[in-house]
Amino acid sequence: MSQKTLKIDNGLVDERLDEALASIGAAPSRSKVQSMIRDGLVTVNDALEKAHYPLRNGDIVKYQEYAEKPLELKKQDIPLDIVYEDDDIIVVNKQAGLTVHPGNGHEDGTLLNGLLFHESALAPAAGAARPGLVHRIDKDTSGLLVVAKNDFAYEGLSAQLVGHSMHREYYALVKGLIGEDEAKIDAPIGRDPKNPLRFAVVGQGGKESVTFFKVLKRFPKDGCTLVSCRLLTGRTHQIRVHMDYIGHPLIGDPLYGAGNRKIYDKGQLLHAYRLTFVHPRTKKEVSFTAPLPEYFKNVLAKLT
Repeated sequence: MSQKTLKIDNGLVDERLDEALASIGAAPSRSKVQSMIRDGLVTVNDALEKAHYPLRNGDIVKYQEYAEKPLELKKQDIPLDIVYEDDDIIVVNKQAGLTVHPGNGHEDGTLLNGLLFHESALAPAAGAARPGLVHRIDKDTSGLLVVAKNDFAYEGLSAQLVGHSMHREYYALVKGLIGEDEAKIDAPIGRDPKNPLRFAVVGQGGKESVTFFKVLKRFPKDGCTLVSCRLLTGRTHQIRVHMDYIGHPLIGDPLYGAGNRKIYDKGQLLHAYRLTFVHPRTKKEVSFTAPLPEYFKNVLAKLT
């Protein structure tokens, strides 16, 4: 690991140390820069400083060239609700609260760790950090995922995902009474410029994002609506972003729709209930469903 040196001039004067290093690409993200600072891999004038240190003209910043730590994927005996399995694929109904794969803050205890315990060989084409994973759902979202056991299956499923022929349908409970019985939301999504943890509908630089929704039931007294959403595209947080964009954020969502957690406060009420695709081996269309989890049904039972 080589050391790099940065001499501060007018362009970075008064910038925070972590923001300055992130802006020049010292690490892939500001959070990773902050980790480097905490680990003592960054000095200013040969002294350790905090991430919020304000840079001054002429400061000499030295930092170790960033290198991603190798990720060791552990096999863990985590209970899985497997809906279907054959020699090529696994369809699993993920419970809410379970992260799909290891990452920052989640080195193990994920769905992928459990899948590797159940099936040691998953498609390597998906990448060393995420073998077998064709698509993902958020930690607090429950429901169906298809996982590829081999590269043949992975390539076939990924092509359907890219070509928008894999159909993913969700139940969502949203704030407010939606007037339309059904509608299409066609609005590009990109990283929220005001909050790096969020995504948002953006005017420039966003990716095509299309969500169809249909009203299933309105709850006038409690002021919320149960909808079925179908994804044409699959952007990060897509349903959560799109429903918030039209003024109907998901009930319980901790990130979108601030203050919208009186009915439920343990994460967004979102469940991937149906998954339809062409089996890569048989070339026949298959469809799988997963019932609403008990906590979701309990919330609905109390609404009027």
